[in-house]
Amino acid sequence: MIKNVHGNTVDFLGQAIVGGRYAPGGTIPPEPLLCEELGVSRTVVREAIKSLVAKGLIVTGPKVGTRVLPSDQWNWFDADVIAWQVISGLTPEFVRDLQDLRRVVEPAAVKLAALRATSEDITSIEEAYAGMKRAVTQGGDYVTFDLRFHQGLLRASHNRMLVQMSKALSALLRTSFELSTSKKGGPAQSLPLHRAVLDAVIARNAAKAGRAVNVLIDGAHEDIEQVLGSRKRLPQVNEPALQLKAA
Repeated sequence: MIKNVHGNTVDFLGQAIVGGRYAPGGTIPPEPLLCEELGVSRTVVREAIKSLVAKGLIVTGPKVGTRVLPSDQWNWFDADVIAWQVISGLTPEFVRDLQDLRRVVEPAAVKLAALRATSEDITSIEEAYAGMKRAVTQGGDYVTFDLRFHQGLLRASHNRMLVQMSKALSALLRTSFELSTSKKGGPAQSLPLHRAVLDAVIARNAAKAGRAVNVLIDGAHEDIEQVLGSRKRLPQVNEPALQLKAA
């Protein structure tokens, strides 16, 4: 999506903050310097500052200037904040926070999906599963369909708050799926686990659906902790998804 001058200015400053160019507790440059550096008007800078205040990244005041807040005060459910962290690189702390969030959110959402999913929801999740299966047997993009599968489950909960949380979870889910896909035989082994979740949702068995998705989450947790412990580079989720080769 092409952004306007305001959106580009917010992105520049947001990425600079999340990426550490402007450290927590420090100040960002004054308006005149930002206008000169970015080639924009004071009005654009002021509106961008307001947006960053709303996202919890900075605070402004007559005596303190424009100061960067600690990261634990940032709005981590804001899609822009998540995107800026993705661009800056996923840190172990960020990934583990998201793992904890997934353990809490996804089983509850899947249980609700088992009770509330419509025929359209089921069709969408079935199509995502079919895409995963096709990628395993014929080769192609497994990760994107895996992500659609889990996002479909969250949408099927028909809870607006959980759907919003899915935007924050997407970064972790994409990371988990990239790691699982890179393991030999990982996608093929995960297919029956995904099928078990979907079948439980179709059967309206909330307890079984919750248990099935916990199996998936536990496997992803092990994969991620193994990579974090080895100090290997985490997948860059803003890069194209890994393509499977035909079985």
